[in-house]
Amino acid sequence: MRTLLIVAALQGGMAHAERPMNVDDAGTLDRGGAKLEFGWSKDDKARGLEAAAGFAPADKLELELGLARVRDRAASPADVIHGHGLAVKWVPLQADSGLSAGLKYEYGRDRLDGVSTRVHALSGLLTWRFEDGPSVHLNLGRESSRERGERENLGTWGVGVDVPLGARLTLVVETFGVEHSGPDRALGLRYEIVDGLKVSAAGGRGNGRSFANAGIAWEF
Repeated sequence: MRTLLIVAALQGGMAHAERPMNVDDAGTLDRGGAKLEFGWSKDDKARGLEAAAGFAPADKLELELGLARVRDRAASPADVIHGHGLAVKWVPLQADSGLSAGLKYEYGRDRLDGVSTRVHALSGLLTWRFEDGPSVHLNLGRESSRERGERENLGTWGVGVDVPLGARLTLVVETFGVEHSGPDRALGLRYEIVDGLKVSAAGGRGNGRSFANAGIAWEF
């Protein structure tokens, strides 16, 4: 099966966290809060643009919708893949310091030359936040993909760390992967221009290729 290239699934697994990370945190927007994200990404010879919107209709619950367009130059002529996805994140245990825990369900679909790939994924999310210091995130999950009547089920995992470098600048380090594949590793920065408005970028390597992403996010 081809790799699903959608906003919720770019770069190794379904979980997609606060930019520029792939490993998700156990946290949600405050009730009534919303966010908009726009970004660019590359994975080997594929380049993509993506957009996402999120909303918290209730305490400890966050919903997200995403769209993506990817051009993969590994084929000749290049493949153009269109995708969309949705995610539901529920985090009943949330703390400003110490342990937070929750679950995230994601659905994604892409289309290439009239053929669709669908993915369902469920991940457990754990975060340990040190008071006035780093946050450590752990994701463990399972994803099921279906294309042309064939189904594949794979385990997913990820470990990431956010390290504050100042009042508005954060260093992010992570490693993540999918069952039967080697780990991907990435390093990036996130900068808060003003309250709620952040820009970010990251790059990494794994499984014989390089990948990167850059974007902007606004929470309000």
